[in-house]
Amino acid sequence: MTFLERLRSPEPLVGVELRPPRADLAGGDVMDTWIGMQGTVRRLAARDTAVFLTDNAVGTAEEENLRHLVANLAPGVSRGRLCPFLSCKHTLEYCLWYADRAAEEGYGALTVLGGDQHVGPPRCVPHAYVLRQKIRARHPDLVLGGWANPNRDAREQVDHLLAPDFTAEFFLTQIVSHHGLAPVKSFVDELARRKVGIPGIFGVFYYRSANPKTLATLSKFLPVPAAELTRDFGERGLDADQVCARTIAALRRIGARHAYVSNLPVDGADQRLEAIVRAAAAP
Repeated sequence: MTFLERLRSPEPLVGVELRPPRADLAGGDVMDTWIGMQGTVRRLAARDTAVFLTDNAVGTAEEENLRHLVANLAPGVSRGRLCPFLSCKHTLEYCLWYADRAAEEGYGALTVLGGDQHVGPPRCVPHAYVLRQKIRARHPDLVLGGWANPNRDAREQVDHLLAPDFTAEFFLTQIVSHHGLAPVKSFVDELARRKVGIPGIFGVFYYRSANPKTLATLSKFLPVPAAELTRDFGERGLDADQVCARTIAALRRIGARHAYVSNLPVDGADQRLEAIVRAAAAP
């Protein structure tokens, strides 16, 4: 199946979001990181999953995801389930050139995001849908993804998805958690009530621990249920895989079939993903 066909399938999917190396790493460190990541991407590409690669996540300058995929990914590895992110935090000329290269190299899907307006350079356009429209005019067959935030007003978010100018065939969401499921359920119910046809992929963060300093830093960028996570890793005795799997299982119970896992360690990500998927499917 193509990327979009798989997202439209009723069979649950768990994807992975990976971050390229920081742009300020020394040359040898960058190469070592990419060598490790390319092996992980190759193994993940052989699974029933989707791999998303970020673009300057949380305002941190990263090595360009597409350049390294093109340069280092083995010719025999399918591009069908690889979906780079492109944010509006570049010049418009760069963004359009990036889309041209992605289409030329056989990457059939891009997730086009606005990017955090509080950090990093300004956006080249005020909203991501404007950039998606410009890309669609150049590449009508390129599958484009947008963004939604289930932690906000459900009707407002669905209004965005149904707007004629949204210009996307799928959407990803902000990070959600089973510890704050009420607004997510309202969003999923609103999607069903208004018969939104484009598939969504819900963000799930891989919390590696309940370190207070780490959770405080993360809370600047996403909703973090710090007290509950502290109990999960403490008195409840859960490990990182189990915490992640509980959110995925909870999402499935309320009708959200697809999820992507953010912050997985790159080394062994394929094996860890397999363990999470297995735990999420357990009774």
